[in-house]
Amino acid sequence: MQIIFALQARTLLSHGCEGFLATIHDTTSDVPSIHDQPIVSEFPDELPGIPPVREVEFSIELIPRTEPISKAPYRMALIELKESIPTSYPYFLP
Repeated sequence: MQIIFALQARTLLSHGCEGFLATIHDTTSDVPSIHDQPIVSEFPDELPGIPPVREVEFSIELIPRTEPISKAPYRMALIELKESIPTSYPYFLP
């Protein structure tokens, strides 16, 4: 039996060759379950475990009479875009 790649198969099929698709299913192998996966339950001294939940003090200082900065994103108009594209190359090719 000879194994061919997908591009080779496409070429052969386009030239009129017959194609068959075969699959192999191994029923003798054991299917791994989630219980077979190793789980870390003991941490070494370098990693003492999951850090405890703790509160963090957080505050935002506001200055009176200030507003958020509102700046529209810069968008180039179509006319500006056409003007910025050079119509001829600055360097002449031989």
